[in-house]
Amino acid sequence: MKLHNISINNLRRRRAKMLFLTVGLAVGIATIVTLMTLTASMSNDIGRKMDEFGANILITPQSNDLSMSYGGISLGRVTFDQREIRQEDLARITAIKNNKNILAVSPKVLGGVRFGDKDALLVGVDFESELKMKQWWRVFGEVPKDGAGVLLGSSAADTAHLTPGDAVTIAGRSFTVTGVLDQTGSQDDSLIFMPLADAQKLLGKEGRITLVEVAALCSGCPIGDMVVQIAEKLPEAKVTAIQQVVESRLKALDHFRRFAYAVAGVVIFIGSLIVFVTMMGSVNERTTEIGVFRAIGFRRSHIIRIILLEAALVSVLAGLVGYAAGMGGATVALPFMAESKDAVLVWDSTVLAGSVLLSLVVGMLASLYPALHASRMDPTEALRAL
Repeated sequence: MKLHNISINNLRRRRAKMLFLTVGLAVGIATIVTLMTLTASMSNDIGRKMDEFGANILITPQSNDLSMSYGGISLGRVTFDQREIRQEDLARITAIKNNKNILAVSPKVLGGVRFGDKDALLVGVDFESELKMKQWWRVFGEVPKDGAGVLLGSSAADTAHLTPGDAVTIAGRSFTVTGVLDQTGSQDDSLIFMPLADAQKLLGKEGRITLVEVAALCSGCPIGDMVVQIAEKLPEAKVTAIQQVVESRLKALDHFRRFAYAVAGVVIFIGSLIVFVTMMGSVNERTTEIGVFRAIGFRRSHIIRIILLEAALVSVLAGLVGYAAGMGGATVALPFMAESKDAVLVWDSTVLAGSVLLSLVVGMLASLYPALHASRMDPTEALRAL
C-alpha cells in the first residue's frame, strides 16, 4: 500500500476530527482573507475617490501682512503689497511637467455684496470645472449660464426664502435664481455662486482671480512635486497643498490595516494550536497502528510522511474553504465599511494563492512535532496493545 493511500484512508476513518481541524484552520484563513480584502478594497475605493474629485492644491495671491496691536489690543492683520492672479496666467498651470495628473482647474473670484438687506459672499466660478471637481453637488433647478442667473447655497436660499425662478437683488442688480444647492454641510451652503465672467464684472475685477483650486488628488500623484512645479510657473502666487482630509482618511485606513495584521497574527496562532492539539490527539490514538507500521518495516521517515501528508491535505482544503468564506464575509461587510456605496470588492488571485500557501505552512509546521513524535514510537508498543 502506498503512503498517500494510508493518509487518505485515515482521514476517511476519522472524519469528525478532520472536519474539526479543517473548520478550525479555515476560520482563521477566512478571517485573514476578510480583513486583507476589506483593507485592499477600501484603499482602492479611497484611491478612486481621489482620482474622481477633490481639490488638494490651492493657489492664492502672494501678499505681505503684519499683525498690528495697540495698547495690548489686537487690531488684526494689515495687508499690503497684495498681488493678484491674472486670469491669463492660468494656462501656465496646465503646462507643468505633471500636467497629466491634473483633473480640473477651478478659478474663483470672491467679493462681498449686498444680498437683499444683508451682506453675503459672492463667488464667481467656472461651473464646468467646478462641477467636475465637486461631484457631490446636487442642484435643485439648473446651473446658471452666462447672463443674469445665480446659484444659491441651501442656507442662503432658506434665509432669503428663495426658490428657483425667483428674482433677487444683488449689489443693486436684479438676477434670477436658477438653482439651489442641496445641503453640503460646508461653507458652500451660505455662498452665492455666479458665472465667473459675470461675477468679475459685478465686482469690478475683470481678468483677475482671487484663488484657484486644482483637483490633482489621485493615489499616485506626486503632490509635492506638483506644488513646486506650479510655484515655479506662478512665482507671484502662493501654492499650498491641502491634504488634511486625505491624510486623515489614509491614517484611519492605516490604523485598520495594522489592526488587521494584529488580528491575523492572533488568528494564525490559534489556528496552529488547533492543528497541533488535533494532530497530537490523532497520533496518540493511533499508537497501535503506528507501532504495527514500524514492526512490519516502515521507516521513521515513512511515518513522518504519512502524518505530514494528512496535514497537507487538510490544510489545502482549509485554505480553499477559508478563502471562499473570507471573500463572502468581505462582500457582506464592504458596503458597511466603505465610504461610498459603489465600492468595488477587490478580487486578487494572489490572495487565493496566499491563503492556500499560508494554510499549508501553518498546518505543516503545527504537525511537524506530532509527526516526529509518532516516528519515535517503539514497535514493541504495538505488541503490548495486541
